[in-house]
Amino acid sequence: MMNKLFSGSMMALAIGAVSFTACTQPKQEEATASGLYRSDFQTTQDGKQTDLYVLTNPSGMEVCFTNFGGRIVSIMVPDKNGVMQDVCLGHDSIADYIKYGYEGCNFGALIGRYGNRIGNSRFTLDGQEYQLIANNNGNCLHGGGEVAFHNRMWDANQVDDQRIEFTTVSPDGEDGFPGEVSVKVTYELTDDNALEISYEATTDKPTVLNLTNHCYFCLSGDPSKDMLDEELYINADQYTPVDSFVAVTGEIAPVEGTPFDFRKPTRVGDRIDDTTCEQIVNGKGYDHNWVLSTGGDIKKVAASLYDPETGIRMDMYTDQPGMQFYAGNFLDGSFMGKRGIAYPRRSAFCFETQHFPDSPNRPDFPSTVLRPGETYSTKTIYKFGLD
Repeated sequence: MMNKLFSGSMMALAIGAVSFTACTQPKQEEATASGLYRSDFQTTQDGKQTDLYVLTNPSGMEVCFTNFGGRIVSIMVPDKNGVMQDVCLGHDSIADYIKYGYEGCNFGALIGRYGNRIGNSRFTLDGQEYQLIANNNGNCLHGGGEVAFHNRMWDANQVDDQRIEFTTVSPDGEDGFPGEVSVKVTYELTDDNALEISYEATTDKPTVLNLTNHCYFCLSGDPSKDMLDEELYINADQYTPVDSFVAVTGEIAPVEGTPFDFRKPTRVGDRIDDTTCEQIVNGKGYDHNWVLSTGGDIKKVAASLYDPETGIRMDMYTDQPGMQFYAGNFLDGSFMGKRGIAYPRRSAFCFETQHFPDSPNRPDFPSTVLRPGETYSTKTIYKFGLD
């Protein structure tokens, strides 16, 4: 009996040793600068092959993508000491993107058909009412459906080392929206460390469209802590207040004298928990649309974020009239990210360029209507540097 037990124990140890060795052996492929492996992003989803795509520029900056949701996976930029930092939240594998994506995580994803909220999940266009999917306190958020644009398989075409195109066709009636809409989104990494996102779309029926990207930026490169020390500038004199469900009320209010005034660079954490402000209470912090003062001029800085520890600065430019600044208030450690880090509250911020929320129901807001024969075209630039 002793010999049999000993033999069995030795066999178990041997198997455990082999398993451990297999788990600890390095992969037989080269990792990206952000530590990602292409094989970890290859599977079949909705009958299509997922993959990892890498853009690099002569300055050494690197940006990685996956065609699941057209997502930005990582952004590597140098800090003030020349150390490369990953300034974008995400996951190490396609398995986690699929798992958490269907749990409501939009890390780095393309958003559509309508970014942000449409009140009461319906709108009227040309006398016809359209009922959408209610997925956020009775409202339609980011297209409503589980797939929408953020969890769908996009077709990818990597043009060269610095440019990739993602395309998709959204059928008529998808998630309640009218018209078959053909979309192309181009990401370009420029020589001067800017990531440019160009959106184009056409439709065969009158519809509404509001596309954006949901990248979470973490300029400290350390998403295990909050980003409240980062300094924020927003070129906006006004913003759109929200109700207790974070849906716009239809009002356009001045930022002056409120916690929403970032016309001078201000530490994000200074006023984010000012409970004397109803809007801060409604948004659980910052989760609001700012009315940009740039007049659609993409040459003007619309917003900036700066991390005093790394020295990394991000300037954002857009031709859109609005930007949703979301301070990660609903991150709660339940999403396991890259390097095994469970992302805590306010560990990264979103700059979602857009037309205003609920514009289809607000005739005073800039129109989001797209008609046959027209081309939806907009561009946003995230430029990285050192302050």
